[in-house]
Amino acid sequence: MITGELRNKVDKIWEIFWTGGITNPLSVIEQFTYLLFIKGLDDRQTDLESNARILGIEIEKTFSEENENLRWKNFKQLGATEMYDVVSKKAFPFIKAMHNDKNSAFTKYMDDAIFMIPTPQMLEKIVTNIDALPLDDGDSKGDLYEYLLSKVATAGTNGQFRTPRHIIKMMVELMKPTPTDIIVDPAAGSAGFLVAAGEYLKKNNEDLFTIKELKDHYNNNMFFGNDMDRTMLRIGAMNMMLHGVEKPNIEYRDSLSELNKDKEKFTLVLANPPFKGSLDYDSVAADLLKVAKTKKTEILFLSLFLRTLKKGGRCTSIVPDGVLFGSSKAHKSIRTEIIENHHLHAIISMPSGVFKPYAGVSTAIMIFTKTGAGGTDKVWFYDMKADGYSLDDKRQEVEENDIEDIIARYHKLDNEADRKRTEKSFLVPKEEIVKNDYDLSINRYKEIEYEEVKYEEPKVIIKKIKELEEQILKGLDDIEGMV
Repeated sequence: MITGELRNKVDKIWEIFWTGGITNPLSVIEQFTYLLFIKGLDDRQTDLESNARILGIEIEKTFSEENENLRWKNFKQLGATEMYDVVSKKAFPFIKAMHNDKNSAFTKYMDDAIFMIPTPQMLEKIVTNIDALPLDDGDSKGDLYEYLLSKVATAGTNGQFRTPRHIIKMMVELMKPTPTDIIVDPAAGSAGFLVAAGEYLKKNNEDLFTIKELKDHYNNNMFFGNDMDRTMLRIGAMNMMLHGVEKPNIEYRDSLSELNKDKEKFTLVLANPPFKGSLDYDSVAADLLKVAKTKKTEILFLSLFLRTLKKGGRCTSIVPDGVLFGSSKAHKSIRTEIIENHHLHAIISMPSGVFKPYAGVSTAIMIFTKTGAGGTDKVWFYDMKADGYSLDDKRQEVEENDIEDIIARYHKLDNEADRKRTEKSFLVPKEEIVKNDYDLSINRYKEIEYEEVKYEEPKVIIKKIKELEEQILKGLDDIEGMV
């Protein structure tokens, strides 16, 4: 979570944009990201140069000697007018054209990018304040991005909400991505899930960049994402590149449409797809409607995951509670499909405050493996009560946090066999779920222990009432005597 110091500094920069006439939150985030990207490129080259001097090796430089003036550390020292000329006329066009592959996501979505900062004085203030941001570690950069995106305070018309970064990290740790995985987020937004997966892989795999095949796979063929907002695609592509992914495969595409031809392509889905969207049947791929004929995007995306995963591929996705217990034919169809024909592992019920202050919707995390041959035996349920932050609009840090317990228990499900239904987590046999019409809501199976309350005998209670009445009457007599 962002520190008070970083939040205050970001708010100050946001105010400079706002008073300078850039008031659309997405436009502010976009312009902010361009400058962060330029700074990030310079910081990365500085680190590489430092290591190269120590090791005595040559490196491939982003900024050649003739482009040294485009580096952040150099133009930040210039006067306002000269700095503006360098950034707007040279550095910005340079990043737009920097990727050699004309078909890369970065090149495609930067092509129509526009530098919108209107004056030299405004740019100088923004550069000075960005330079003062405490961004020395990866977590700080992630916190900054999350806070910037939180400025878009309302959900879009497609019902998509920003996923809190600690929830993203939890979902990634539950799935444990491997260096050979092919990972997709069909509603990628700013690429938060893909970035988190990449960071997990770098942290947990020492050979990721020393074995050529793994390095090439990581940089070119591991990460895929779709989105229908070109601004978010640009932000996502830059976000991925700043985190070391040279060629993120991010497409401007409606994942649910006939234009999406992906089938049995991926080994891991990480997603928080739109909940409240409602589509026309005509715009949805026909094979998705075969699994569940509906206009509800949350059901259609589950159908999409099943189509695009390879056999043995895993999925973790946030779903609204309605998916778990909805009584419509489509709701029952998708639950039946996953339980009977694939392997449903877990349902993690999250508190409704997780998405506040942007939405109070109740959600759960669904985890399954595509098998095509069933496999569901016992489903693990976890009743998450706390995520480390208050569940009101303020979302302040608190001690109560179930996340580490969830991760630890999920990876040792054999130890859950004897858990009682009154505890936070427990296993439910498939047969019981089938008998309950494939209902996956935790309240259907959770047992609540009520403490026995002992009351006094009625005669004793009546006696006490009479004694109390006498005291009241006596008090009224005393007051009447004083009048």
